[in-house]
Amino acid sequence: MSVDAYLSSLCTEDWILGLHQALLVLVIGAKWVLSLGGGVTREELAQLVLNVVSPAADILEFTNETILDLNEKSHGLVYAILAVWTWSMLQFPVNLDASRREDSIQGRGDHFILRRRTDMWSIVVSLFIQDGPFLVVRLVAMFHYKIFHQMLVFFAIKNLVVVLVNVYRLRNICHERKEAAKVRRDHILRL
Repeated sequence: MSVDAYLSSLCTEDWILGLHQALLVLVIGAKWVLSLGGGVTREELAQLVLNVVSPAADILEFTNETILDLNEKSHGLVYAILAVWTWSMLQFPVNLDASRREDSIQGRGDHFILRRRTDMWSIVVSLFIQDGPFLVVRLVAMFHYKIFHQMLVFFAIKNLVVVLVNVYRLRNICHERKEAAKVRRDHILRL
């Protein structure tokens, strides 16, 4: 079978899947290549690529499985899925690597927000750009449109766990901030 005959035999869904996969591979590759020249250690680079691969897999399942299930049931929800998908792609170009963020705050004292902004950024991205919106759309698909299949349920549970863990992290950061403020206040009162 020639290449032209093979490409002609692929259906529209195969082309869409292929384009989504190619886009995400390009985003991951670009993130990796752009970080090479920034003074990033090998460990930081490995962590950065791992942090990009997980959301990419979630995004790929989100657009493929969920849209194929809903295509005939609700065009409005398909548009919502595409909007959330587009919104989630914003995390890739704006996500700064950890070494640059940590280097930028050295020498600025012990200000709590500056020390924890890497964590805060990852929580905001997860809750408002990636896992939070994906969870909402998946729950709507499952409970309103009565669509249940293994991958949809798995990724909904994954999104729920990530949201809960990030809310827990946010709670701990707020508690840590209160404790740090109390220690500073007690130290000032002793003087």
